[in-house]
Amino acid sequence: MTETGNRLRKLLESPNFDPQNYVKQLSQQSDGDRDLQEHRQKIQNLADETAQNLKKNVYKNYRQFIETAKEISYLESEMYQLSHILTEQKSIMESITQALLSTDKDETSKEMQAAFPKETEELKQRTLTSLLEKVEGGKNIMDTPGRHLVYNGDLVEFDVDNMSPIQKVHAFLMNDCLLIATWLPNRRGTVKYKYNALYDLESFAVVNVKDNPPMKDMFKILMFPESRIFQAENSKIKKEWLEILDETKKNKVTKDHHKKEEEAPTSPVRAEVSTNPFEQEDEESAVAGESVDLGLEWIQELPEDLDVCIAQRDFEGAVDLLDKLNEYLRDQPVTQRVKELRLKVDERVRQLTEVLVFELSPDRSLRGGPKATRRAVSQLIRLGPTCFLSSLIENWVIILCTGILLSCQSTKACELFLKNRAAAVQTAIRQLRIEGATLLYIHKLCNIFFTSLLETAKEFAMDFAGNTGCYSAFVVWSKSAMGMFVDAFSKQVFDSKESLSTAAECVKVAKEHCRQLTEIGLDLTFTLQSLLVKDIKAALLSYNDIIIEATKHRNSEEMWRRMNLMTPEALAKLKDEMRGCGIGGFEQYTGDDCWVNLSYTIVAFTKQMMSFLEEGLKLYFSELHMVLLESLREIILVAVQHVDYSLRCEQDPEKKAFIMQNASFLHDTVLPVVERRFEEGVGKPAKQLQDLRKSTRPVRINPESTISMV
Repeated sequence: MTETGNRLRKLLESPNFDPQNYVKQLSQQSDGDRDLQEHRQKIQNLADETAQNLKKNVYKNYRQFIETAKEISYLESEMYQLSHILTEQKSIMESITQALLSTDKDETSKEMQAAFPKETEELKQRTLTSLLEKVEGGKNIMDTPGRHLVYNGDLVEFDVDNMSPIQKVHAFLMNDCLLIATWLPNRRGTVKYKYNALYDLESFAVVNVKDNPPMKDMFKILMFPESRIFQAENSKIKKEWLEILDETKKNKVTKDHHKKEEEAPTSPVRAEVSTNPFEQEDEESAVAGESVDLGLEWIQELPEDLDVCIAQRDFEGAVDLLDKLNEYLRDQPVTQRVKELRLKVDERVRQLTEVLVFELSPDRSLRGGPKATRRAVSQLIRLGPTCFLSSLIENWVIILCTGILLSCQSTKACELFLKNRAAAVQTAIRQLRIEGATLLYIHKLCNIFFTSLLETAKEFAMDFAGNTGCYSAFVVWSKSAMGMFVDAFSKQVFDSKESLSTAAECVKVAKEHCRQLTEIGLDLTFTLQSLLVKDIKAALLSYNDIIIEATKHRNSEEMWRRMNLMTPEALAKLKDEMRGCGIGGFEQYTGDDCWVNLSYTIVAFTKQMMSFLEEGLKLYFSELHMVLLESLREIILVAVQHVDYSLRCEQDPEKKAFIMQNASFLHDTVLPVVERRFEEGVGKPAKQLQDLRKSTRPVRINPESTISMV
């Protein structure tokens, strides 16, 4: 670089450089335009040199850029893994803390009951008596011996159908029943409530209602054949109600069972004949139950081993242990010890199911692709027949639901797997960078979407090979995923008002990728066409209007003169274009030198219409048959009517002969090519186009005549 260039560079790089002052001084010092041009050239050379140096530095450090990007990607992956491990550790610590707290609480309550059994029960009965004095019509509730209060509180009852508040109630939970009392608007002395309903604990089931603001902190009580919904004051009170209700129901079942066992030896020796076959089976099981050996070491350590497997994410080991236990207890009678074991195991099964469901949730990292879900899916399917929920059936609701719960693990795995893949596809589409070139973007979009769809289909067939009933869910999911693809496709191709040729190429690319899915027996071509038909139809009609307007504009300026292309190269180019459009024998309309014995309007119309026909055939499917056909007919009529009008109005014999020559070119050369090309692309002849050509047959006339076409 010269010394002048160095000075100019230092001046431009100085921190106090002011462009306006610099330009003002330069204008004052320059003698004329020549000095300014020279100075401009110096600045341009300096800019080119700077750009070249920048490009060299980029090439020089290109490998470092790639390595840095890889390191960042590796670091991001490790951070995801670390976050996942910390989350799991936190959940484990919380579960251990809750288990310890519940154990301490149970031990303390047992010690208190052992130390003061009579005082505690008497105190609860006195508390219940004092509360029931405030309930109108509740005096007879204390007639049952041993009944005492467990929990009570205010609730708001909601209508089950429209979820509107009905009334404010006060609930009394006792050790064997649940009392619902409504608030009295006009209190009388100490009476605050009115008796509404009394439910035995075995006659209803408690179901948690998912929060859906503003409807939150609710739970449902199901009684055959009705149900009631109550809302607690806050989430803490709702949690207490659910936990205490569940614990009270379990305590009542255990107490009743122990009571029956204690009364059995003291029952009369007189034989009784029972007509209930289920009671006979229970008695037989109870008699044979002494032979069940649950003292094996692996059975005693099974709950702890399941906890370890869940904590270490050894899902296969946990399910293997459950299968082993299920196989051991398959032909064994159901005794009290077996039920207690199943109670412990069921809690671990629930935890394992929650962990597997979390593994398949869309909130997890989606970088592993469909193969990353294989482990969780396979274990969740295996977990279905190992569930022990049947041992916990205590009311009709669970009886109705148990069969579904035991058989729908594969369905749940299928649903979660497809949700995971839908989120992955949606994320991949959202992260795709929108390029300036539409066709390039569509190539990338199709490659990402259809590759993901193909991988998902192969993984689905591998994971659910033995569950053919899930394949219908995959077909429905594929159509839904195609909807996401079409949304992104249409937004880029049709909403941005791309040309018809670009839209045709993009649709062609999408159809080719669709046909590749037939290798795995999945054909989504019809789904793609049905989702795109509205946008393609609108594009065809819009381009049809553009061609008609352009043709009318050219017709308004028509002078009916021969074309002069000026150079042989331009004439050769026009011949090639006509040959590419399928117009044969165009040389007969070319004259000496560079003249063409056709009007510029007719030639431009021919090229534009043939281009529209070719692009329309690329977009064609059966639903668009009449749209494309009517568009072609309208475009041809515009040109034919213009020629007919010119023939009727023109008085000059030479021009009239020239117009007849153009009309003959349209009728004898262009229209047959349109009919033939349409039939080749569609597979059947177009009767409307044939009728149109017959109705516009030119007639050889005398120069003085004004009738030209019939």
